[in-house]
Amino acid sequence: MKPLGKTALIVYDGDCIFCQSYVRFARLREAVGPVELLDARSGDPRVVGFQRQGFDLNEGMLFVFEDRVYHGEEAINLLAILSSSSTFFGWLNRRILSNRTAARLIYPALKLGRRATLRLRGRSLIPADLERR
Repeated sequence: MKPLGKTALIVYDGDCIFCQSYVRFARLREAVGPVELLDARSGDPRVVGFQRQGFDLNEGMLFVFEDRVYHGEEAINLLAILSSSSTFFGWLNRRILSNRTAARLIYPALKLGRRATLRLRGRSLIPADLERR
């Protein structure tokens, strides 16, 4: 069942290969309807708005759904719950990360993996204050 109305939004790090892959393969449209993917490095003014609200995008992606902002492990947990399990990735994602405790325990390793791959690729973290750039 798809909710009517608003588009869900995922704000992720476009320089992170794991983040890119995750948002592409999550297959949310079947559960939530339209989903907008927003690269936090794109210069979109909404990213600055989220930073002003106190969200640190180096600590986690954002999932905006039904007028609420989910950040980090909370976002990944809800994304897993809402994602399609029609592919092996979707099934595995849902099986593991839809459990809140598992998401909380695994998320630090996912963040560490992101930081390591950014460093290996010569990329920096997302600036803490994009407004000043």
